[in-house]
Amino acid sequence: MRAPEFWHAQGGPIAGLAAGLLAPLGAAWDAAGRLRRAVARPYRAPVPVVCVGNLVAGGAGKTPVALALAAMLAERGTAIHLVSRGYGGALAGPLRVDPARHDAAAVGDEPLLLAQRAPTWIARDRAAGVDAAAAAGAALIMLDDGLQNPGVAKDLSLVVVDAEYGFGNGRIIPAGPLREPLAAGLCRADAIVLIGEGREPAAVRAAGRTVLRADLVPVGGERLAGERVIAFAGIAHPEKFFATLRGVGAQLVAAHPFPDHHRFADGELARLRREAAALGARLVTTAKDFVRLAPRQQDGIATLEVEIRWREPDRVLRLLGDVGIPAARD
Repeated sequence: MRAPEFWHAQGGPIAGLAAGLLAPLGAAWDAAGRLRRAVARPYRAPVPVVCVGNLVAGGAGKTPVALALAAMLAERGTAIHLVSRGYGGALAGPLRVDPARHDAAAVGDEPLLLAQRAPTWIARDRAAGVDAAAAAGAALIMLDDGLQNPGVAKDLSLVVVDAEYGFGNGRIIPAGPLREPLAAGLCRADAIVLIGEGREPAAVRAAGRTVLRADLVPVGGERLAGERVIAFAGIAHPEKFFATLRGVGAQLVAAHPFPDHHRFADGELARLRREAAALGARLVTTAKDFVRLAPRQQDGIATLEVEIRWREPDRVLRLLGDVGIPAARD
């Protein structure tokens, strides 16, 4: 789905009315989450578990953060495995993702991206996925998402926050983008990863947690400088992708947003190709969108990948060391 406009922080009377009318449903969502956490008996894995989560529905940058942390730990010799719910995929797992055998329809787009960097499992039952990863030899397990899932005990929980977007209108789904109340979610965090420019949101300052600043930067964007491009993206905030293309110097002649996790039909791509040919431009999309395309659809479509750049990487390593992750002690 595409996030409704009234979820954003600014909005007129109509946006406020829509959010207000949906507030009782948000209260019910919150009550269900609190009940679930109250009755849960978390599974304690035999190895450390790091959770990278967020408080808003989509788009905060948790998957790039998980990839950056996984790379940081793997460089120091930690046998790290990642566990994802596999949103958008048909398979329930627990199952180790094989990019050569599985596609996004089977396992979801984010697990495919993760599996290109480190052993990755999908599991609707997150505890079963963690158990399978540990049995397969993981020395550390990272949950991509899972902050709101009480089924697994975490040794370190990081909340990822987009500094520009913050927490939208501050209301709970479906009245706003929040998965749970801010105070409740932030109090379970050991640290907050704040991505991008901008001041710390007031709720982050009030939480009193360690704040790790980072930026989401393009990889190899210089190859698109001066190029005429038509961009398309089915992510939570496609306008950020379009802005990144402009930032690397690409000439954005058209931009087409689609809903998050959108499955592209052949007809949609055919129309995009005709537009690109007519305008003398090349098609560019995100890595997350690219892995959702069937092999027959990928030809001639470029990607612009992004990665996390820590402003103070030593602070990240110290935080990992503080919770007893051996690879952080070097």
